[in-house]
Amino acid sequence: MTYYDKGAEPEGPGRYVAFDHITFWVGNAKQAASWYCIRAGFQLLAYQGLETGEKEVVSHAVRQDKAIFVFKSPLNPGNDVMGVHQSVHGDGVKDVAFSVEDCRGLFKKAVERGARVVREPWEEKDENGTVVFASISTYGDTTHTLVERTNYNGIFLPGYKEPRASDNLQKMLDAQFPVGLNFIDHVVGNQGDEEMNDIAEYYEKTLQFHRFWSIDDDLVHTKYSSLRSIVVANWDESIKMPLNEPAPGTRKSQIQEYIDFYGTPGVQHIAINTGNIINAIRSMRARGMQFVNVPDSYYEDLRAKLAKSKVTVKEDLDVLQELKILVDFDDNGYLLQIFTKPVQDRPTLFLETIERHNHCGFGAGNFKSLFEAIERDMFDRGTSVETPQKK
Repeated sequence: MTYYDKGAEPEGPGRYVAFDHITFWVGNAKQAASWYCIRAGFQLLAYQGLETGEKEVVSHAVRQDKAIFVFKSPLNPGNDVMGVHQSVHGDGVKDVAFSVEDCRGLFKKAVERGARVVREPWEEKDENGTVVFASISTYGDTTHTLVERTNYNGIFLPGYKEPRASDNLQKMLDAQFPVGLNFIDHVVGNQGDEEMNDIAEYYEKTLQFHRFWSIDDDLVHTKYSSLRSIVVANWDESIKMPLNEPAPGTRKSQIQEYIDFYGTPGVQHIAINTGNIINAIRSMRARGMQFVNVPDSYYEDLRAKLAKSKVTVKEDLDVLQELKILVDFDDNGYLLQIFTKPVQDRPTLFLETIERHNHCGFGAGNFKSLFEAIERDMFDRGTSVETPQKK
């Protein structure tokens, strides 16, 4: 496990500020948005569709504090681009948008350094101001949109309107089971075998991100499978993009299972930060969210390790065990994390909830336990098969 020196600050223009929003292409945007509101505690933020004058693509934006998800679906037959994407990938993340200070300048520099253009800079405006956008591609069919909203004060983006009032069920759940997620902590992309380094170098070269953290299969493996991971980040380290690839094992890894079902590299999971993970998970469980199961033996081992550690976990370990929340720690601090089961029928995208206490890692100490839990689910799905070994 390695942390990196981020080196010299890149020269302008402007900065990559933070995650702006994440766009999903789904079969039914209205139902997907409702699911995230009911199960994960998001609230309707903004809408664009037939009632707002948009005739081709419907968009439902939901928000929880600073975390914004946008669900899009085609409105008409014959939308070949979205139709093919849905056929290949199923529901999934199409775009991870970054808030930036100088969209045109950063786009120009990225392209000069080799970024693959999806769309040249463009403007959208309404009565609330103007937003500048530009898009580049990253791994698989995933894109990054740069969003400069300095001169905009609307609810979300131009063309979006206030949503219709939330229903009584959502109001009741929000009152009784508030979740309290705060912001996108990181977004993980799964890569094919031996493709991770190339895409990490793409981020370093084109966006001038730096390597923040990495781990190899010597540290992350089970009896059957393993992974390698590199995390790239912007200069301020407010945007972190972990990149995973499968490593050789006797059975198919969860990374390869993702690639097989998604069809290409893509976003595997989205981690959302919270200041109170116990409350968040209690509420999400009450709302019907399903999480990966962890055996009680994990907590027996955890208690033994913490007894020898300099770090004190302030949360009640009995409660963490009851809720199946994982703990990772070093000499300086600790983090708490938990992972949902896949949030659609294909075993691809899932969510992570994370709470940090002076710990900027990604739960390397829990990777084995997480892998073993997912391997149990893969066995239930019938996808935990033996893999041919390279000679």
